Amino acid sequence: MAAMDSPKTRGELRANEPMSRHTSWRVGGPVERFFRPADREDLLAFLAAVPADEPLTWVGLGSNLLVRDGGLAGTVICTTNRLDQLARHGSHGLDAECGVPNAKVARLATASGLAGAEFLAGIPGTVGGALAMNAGAFGGETWNIVASVETVDRDGRVRRRAHREFDIGYRQAAMPAAGEWFLSARFELQADPDGSARKRVRELLSQRGATQPVQVPNAGSVFRNPPGDHAARLIEACGLKGHCHGGACVSELHANFILNRGNATAADIEALIESVRARVHAEHGVELVAEVRVVGEPA
Repeated sequence: MAAMDSPKTRGELRANEPMSRHTSWRVGGPVERFFRPADREDLLAFLAAVPADEPLTWVGLGSNLLVRDGGLAGTVICTTNRLDQLARHGSHGLDAECGVPNAKVARLATASGLAGAEFLAGIPGTVGGALAMNAGAFGGETWNIVASVETVDRDGRVRRRAHREFDIGYRQAAMPAAGEWFLSARFELQADPDGSARKRVRELLSQRGATQPVQVPNAGSVFRNPPGDHAARLIEACGLKGHCHGGACVSELHANFILNRGNATAADIEALIESVRARVHAEHGVELVAEVRVVGEPA
């Protein structure tokens, strides 16, 4: 690829990088090219040099993502520890680049006397992923606090887009144009004069630690909640807590989490996802929709 030899590329650029190093499930085959930009300018230069037919996959902290064992074609653009600028904007706003961890947004908001972003403390992953899937937790959803975003296209062009330009739904946010990715978000929050938001963050993190298997490799919630119900309730009602396929197991703490017990493959996890989906449909007539994104080729 021409961009591999580009003098404008100052970041990391590696060939055949195992994606198991970059996903929260700790599984996944190699990607042909793995790029972690040095900064925003490096990213834009790289995108401008990438051939138009080069497949691109964006990855933050690798939560909510299953990379199959056969790996990925093209290039992964990884924003972990990059594109991580976070700052106040005006009296009630925050500007966060796509690589900023969601929890860091919640911390700065509460430290700045702002409320509305507390739920982000309980969402593993980065701002880019939260925007792409309208991530939510504990009654909050990402796009409820988004004023505008920056997007970038394959040519490295940056656009500022308003909230109204996006079609927002449950766990999804449709781009107004194909071939664009989220580069940053401007969050609009409310004043928190009594400091209750800070207390709320502590409560949410305590609740998360007590109800979710945060110490074992997982990708967060596997299925979307069906209308008027909860995926975890349906899975538990089928007696599937603790059910395993190879090294992948349904969590006994929270049935909508699938764990890598240490030796799972992506194929194990994908097979367990399909097994759970089939069982819930057979016993409850509900078709669960996966919340995790599955990419790549089988081994």
